[in-house]
Amino acid sequence: MKIAFHGAARTVTGSKHLITLKNNTQILLDCGLFQGMGHVTDKLNGYFGFSPEKVTYLILSHAHIDHCGLLPRLVAEGFKGKIFCTSATMDLARILMMDSAKIQMQDAEFSNRHLRNGEEKEEPLYTDEDVTQTVGQMKIVEYEEDFEIEPNIRLKFTDAGHILGSAAVHLTITEDDQPTRITFSGDVGRYGDLLLKSPQQFDQADYILMESTYGDSLHKDLDPIEDMLLEIISNTCNIKKGKVIIPAFSVGRTQELLYALNGLELKGKLPDVPYYVDSPLSSKATEILKNHPEVYNNGVKETLKIDHDVFAFTGLRFIESVEESKALNDDPRPCVIISASGMAEAGRVKHHIRNNISNQKNTILMVGYCEPNSLGGRLMAGQKVVEIFRDEYDVKAEVRSIKSMSAHGDYEDLLKFLSCQNPEKVKQLFLVHGEYEVQQHFATTLKEHGFKHVAIPEYHQEYSLNSALFEGEGAQTVMV
Repeated sequence: MKIAFHGAARTVTGSKHLITLKNNTQILLDCGLFQGMGHVTDKLNGYFGFSPEKVTYLILSHAHIDHCGLLPRLVAEGFKGKIFCTSATMDLARILMMDSAKIQMQDAEFSNRHLRNGEEKEEPLYTDEDVTQTVGQMKIVEYEEDFEIEPNIRLKFTDAGHILGSAAVHLTITEDDQPTRITFSGDVGRYGDLLLKSPQQFDQADYILMESTYGDSLHKDLDPIEDMLLEIISNTCNIKKGKVIIPAFSVGRTQELLYALNGLELKGKLPDVPYYVDSPLSSKATEILKNHPEVYNNGVKETLKIDHDVFAFTGLRFIESVEESKALNDDPRPCVIISASGMAEAGRVKHHIRNNISNQKNTILMVGYCEPNSLGGRLMAGQKVVEIFRDEYDVKAEVRSIKSMSAHGDYEDLLKFLSCQNPEKVKQLFLVHGEYEVQQHFATTLKEHGFKHVAIPEYHQEYSLNSALFEGEGAQTVMV
């Protein structure tokens, strides 16, 4: 049995991990879109590193686009197997992938209208028809269901607490009458999340694929989200008379923002300005979350006793049409605009940033992790000039961030997630979905907590289970 790492290897995007059994059955864990990797992004998304038609099954941990966003491309290139996921993940993935297809087509059309001499025409990675075919291949498996994929492969999902429907993946694969237990964390949420329940415990694993996004960070001791929002909105809108532009993922982050702003209204503190959610996808995702109240934590359930809609407040408006979105840029009044995508790499928010970035009255507020090469990452790094749609813009708007707004657990959360495991029984722990420097730090922390065998795979690296060696050209093992 082998595991190859074809994405989220020493980076936080493009999640893809391929398990190959002795009988050549192939199980792909996630099939995510690479995002925010600069000029190499398109190249990374155009090459899987394996043959889609040879993949037997796919298991999807959750619906974020860096985990599901290349599924339609995989299907278009020949994958015909089942895609196993939770019911909420299926609901969210459907709208996210369809939105991704539309954004790709719109961005390609926009870029092709502004082609310069010698530039090649852009093509979307996939179409809405590919998305429809992909959804047709999905099979629902609910949390804690002991599901038999085939006689020698069993699957169980546990709640990862990251977003609605997110799951840690637990496989028991039997070869030569010997069971091997593999856990893939997916993305691990926070204990004490603003909206969702905490991650569940899980049975002992032999091998663990562990996310490490914030493997060197702690989120605690930061200002409360409501207080930070109040300060930023009041300063920008009431004092400077500017706009607050918030790039936010349509699933999870946008709903957390709405919940926090609703909390300010319940306390009588919400600044009296217009609030816009400029993302049709966010509107759909919010409705899906409302339809799954069973995922709420106790704090949200208590709020629901006094407020039947915890995602609505005075002044809030959901923007649907492109015309309405464009009109926001011509409206000089102070306001708050929440729009996708979270890394500011695509979608309507990129246009809002372009139109507001060179005005010092405005604020661009980042509320989650951004890949360093993404537009959001470059803004957070303090770059004074950024390229947007092939043109350069001076960064005169104030750039702020609320670091505590993350759906990813910090290193204490990650250690708590692993606390149900006996480290001596874990034969190998692979760190994925993290920047290399962060992973090295977290690997040292894991060693201090008893995990003796920790590896940080490279892109396209392959590992033979029950062996201590990586395989492949240029392979390097990082053990601590």
